[in-house]
Parts: sequence; C-alpha cells; structure tokens
Amino acid sequence: MDINTVRGLLTLVLLIAFIGIVVWAYSSRRKKDFEEAARLPLEDDAPNGPEDHGEGRHDKREGRGHE
Repeated sequence: MDINTVRGLLTLVLLIAFIGIVVWAYSSRRKKDFEEAARLPLEDDAPNGPEDHGEGRHDKREGRGHE
C-alpha cells in the first residue's frame, strides 16, 4: 500500500463523514431543535436595565470613570 492509496482511502473516509454530518444536520428529527435555536435571539429573558451592566455606569455618574 503506497501513499496514494492511503490518501485515497482518507479522502473516501472524510467524504463519507461529511455526507453523514449533512444528512444528520438536515434530517427531519433535527428540525425542532433548529427552529428552537432560531427563536432564541427573539426571546426576552431579562430586562436590559442599568443594573444589568454592572458598576460601569454607576462609576461614570459619580465621576469615578476612567482616570
């Protein structure tokens, strides 16, 4: 078995792995998971108020910003 045979077999194995991943990702069983993940950015879990940003805003209001 020379190097070209090994390269050919490696290419075949990687091609089969790629096709397997594509079939797995686009299977109908994964559709629910993908739709749920697609809605995540649109969901509002917590309010975005000043308290969510830590002490950075508090320091700037009292004049203790970057010195």
